Amino acid sequence: MERRPLGRTGLQVSVLGFGAGHVGSPDLAEAEAGALLHGVLDSGINLIDTAPGYGLSEERIGRHLHGRRSEFVLSTKCGYGVPGVEDWTPECITRGVEQALHRLRTDVLDVVHFHSCPVEVLQRPGLIDALVRAVEAGKVRAAAYSGDNAALEYALGTGAFAVVQTSVNLFDQRAIDRGVAWAREKGVGVIAKRPLGNAPWRFSERPGAHDIGEYWHRMRTMALDARGLDWSEVALRFAAHVPGVSTCIVGTGRLDNLRRNLRTVEQGPLPVDFVETIRDAFRRNDHGWDGMI
Repeated sequence: MERRPLGRTGLQVSVLGFGAGHVGSPDLAEAEAGALLHGVLDSGINLIDTAPGYGLSEERIGRHLHGRRSEFVLSTKCGYGVPGVEDWTPECITRGVEQALHRLRTDVLDVVHFHSCPVEVLQRPGLIDALVRAVEAGKVRAAAYSGDNAALEYALGTGAFAVVQTSVNLFDQRAIDRGVAWAREKGVGVIAKRPLGNAPWRFSERPGAHDIGEYWHRMRTMALDARGLDWSEVALRFAAHVPGVSTCIVGTGRLDNLRRNLRTVEQGPLPVDFVETIRDAFRRNDHGWDGMI
């Protein structure tokens, strides 16, 4: 598995990362969650991304992988979910970091993101400083921001974040020429989320869920030709090889899906002319589409 620098953090991450949302589901048995997490590391993936909002995810990662902590880069999020503390306050950030350290059974969190808050939240007095203090105290290695569009660009402009996580996929390319390119210039690591774009090719009619429905609409409008490839292969190979992207995260509850994604990424980038066709199709049609996914 190819490893890339995560910006200037000093961390090296696998080109495919693991989104641990499914690990937190109560529908996934404890033994299955453990087997999946160990399978992730055994496959060569070394970035695991979680959040306090992902159910049992943080606790299960801590329970099953604390003995292998040196083998992976641990990414989580903060800003909410601390009992008795108002969300998106400096106290929430400080105590959220402590809560994550405890749940994940570790002495240090490699990457901690503000979890998709808007610009007006980022501007609250002392909020960013609280996360910076956690870095200075050695509890967090890299302060990060997860989000899109104007909020992503504002976060990058503060200079406080060493890593960002943002949507990069066939049907959401807006960050490529702006946020991702800017992060690359600044030496900020980029974690691409939603690389499969919620897999809208699964549906013959527009789904009711807003985010999947919007991507479904964009896919139909762009009218791309997959050139005989599976759509998931096109999507993953496109997102993983956008210049400036350090790693892209895919979530699954099944080891066979994980292995299929690994085989796909290992095939390398799409042909240059295919990438140009994909980029042109998005640019031609990106007028009036809903900016909030």
